[in-house]
Amino acid sequence: MLVLGGIATTQLGASLAQQIFDEVGPAGTTFLRVLFAAVILAVIWTPRWRNHSWRELGLALAFGVSLAFMNLCFYESIDRIPQGVAVTIEFAGPLTVAVLGSRRALDLVWVTLAAAGIVLLANAGGAGIDTTGAALALLAGVFWGSYILLSARVGQAFPRMEGLALAMMLAAGILLPFGVAGGGADLLDPHVLAIGAGVAILSSAIPYSLELEALRRLPTGVFGVFMSLEPAVAALSGLVVLGQVLHVREWLAIGLVVAASAGAASFATRETVARD
Repeated sequence: MLVLGGIATTQLGASLAQQIFDEVGPAGTTFLRVLFAAVILAVIWTPRWRNHSWRELGLALAFGVSLAFMNLCFYESIDRIPQGVAVTIEFAGPLTVAVLGSRRALDLVWVTLAAAGIVLLANAGGAGIDTTGAALALLAGVFWGSYILLSARVGQAFPRMEGLALAMMLAAGILLPFGVAGGGADLLDPHVLAIGAGVAILSSAIPYSLELEALRRLPTGVFGVFMSLEPAVAALSGLVVLGQVLHVREWLAIGLVVAASAGAASFATRETVARD
């Protein structure tokens, strides 16, 4: 339930974010999202720098880098290709985490099924998919995979959500020059600021907190496969909020990825019940 809640709010926020791309661009929108999320988390958790070792602070910095560029690459991607398509390609990151963390042959079946969906999507429509957008989505997936691996370590190294708050503050600093270059003076527009704050709550503060709690309870490999529900939710959000209509082949590709997630979730639940 924690993972599903994080997925739903993230994709709703991504759809909302695209409403200010014309004003401040993807980079400006990313900066506002991360900046507001950093402020919210800092107020709630009041992280303390002095209470942690240099190793822990370095871990928070690495987490901040992954957060910054995962979000920036993703927003640049959905400015060029439909949201559901971008998230499906981006899932290559969690898919890799699932492969590396696999301990059972059956896990590879679900991963292979998800990979087939991504390959089908990459070939769907030919010239209909912007290559730059697809490449940015794939790069976002690399940072997404790093985010999953670092989340587990940050959750263990820092109490409560202090690690996330520190990382978000660092990510805001990293994104500052990108945001100013992309948005300029429009970043101060009240309407843009309001949308940015809403996106921060929906796409950063809420889902990252939920996912960190989920990673305290789930192995990273299982978490990575569960996240394959994200493409379907992204496609539905893009359809309902933005009117982004996908072709049958694209929906089929997304369906394969979702089927992989459903299979993994089903067998993971059976194993948990059997152990209990």
